[in-house]
Amino acid sequence: MSDPRPGAVLRGAVDLSSLRSRAAAPAPEAGGGAATGAPAGGPSLVFDVTDATFGQVLELSRTVPVVVDLWAEWCGPCVQLSPILEKVVTELGGRLVLAKVDVDANPQLAQGFRAQSIPMVVALVAGQPVPLFTGAVPEQQVREVFGQLLQLAAQQGVTGVVPGAGADAEASDPAEPVEPALPPLHQEAFDAIEAGDYARAVTAYEAALAEDPRDEQARAGLGQVRLLDRVQHLDLAETRARAAEHPLDVEAQFAAADLDLAGGHVDDAFGRLLDLFGALPADDRAPVRERLLELFGLVGDADARVIRARGRLASLLF
Repeated sequence: MSDPRPGAVLRGAVDLSSLRSRAAAPAPEAGGGAATGAPAGGPSLVFDVTDATFGQVLELSRTVPVVVDLWAEWCGPCVQLSPILEKVVTELGGRLVLAKVDVDANPQLAQGFRAQSIPMVVALVAGQPVPLFTGAVPEQQVREVFGQLLQLAAQQGVTGVVPGAGADAEASDPAEPVEPALPPLHQEAFDAIEAGDYARAVTAYEAALAEDPRDEQARAGLGQVRLLDRVQHLDLAETRARAAEHPLDVEAQFAAADLDLAGGHVDDAFGRLLDLFGALPADDRAPVRERLLELFGLVGDADARVIRARGRLASLLF
């Protein structure tokens, strides 16, 4: 299961660029902090979404966080997880909604979310994907993750409530406290990321780790922002051409692997670096192994793609 922290925006590597053209539906109106315009004919906490209606969901996510449940009828863990998601969403009283995607009936959405295994649960906040977890998880963990999601959404100004569903929100809030203040260095990093100043965010996360080496949120954030910093000025065509022309150039392959991962091509990124690791002399392999371990941490140690890549790395080591 991938790390559910909302800050781990690269975990699961979702790429919705091919689906954004569907967001042509008018944005939902927000009156008095309430979100309207939910699919399926009006405000609803739980609804089905299709390839054709996904644009409405993207727009809705600009007002209220949308949890997306990718499932299929034949999937046993999906059947186990879905009632838990619906229960917790209902108890939160309209502060977020649940959009259900049948991956068999909606292949474009399944491809856009890169759903290699299901159930897969992703959030949309202000039109941006936030991977949460893969696989069936316990109810308490769902509550904790949704509480963290509400915190992230609040930081981005997405605080709407679905009309008619918020009456019980204060009385039944299983995720409290949902908006704890970020530690100062984490807040500094978050502000820097919002401003596109990744170098400053790196410095803030490094300082947080210096204060507390066990700060796993800072460690995850540091890995993610380092990746963003590395790829922000790369030209895709030039980077790929250089990597193709110089298969044993470590820096060229690192850059191409970074773009692969940032674009959602996780297996390609791992495969590229594993091929490089296997082709290099033993004395030159250490930097490649370190970069692989860094990318493994970004995707999540329990992700099936990481497990496969770790197995191949072990076979190359011994």
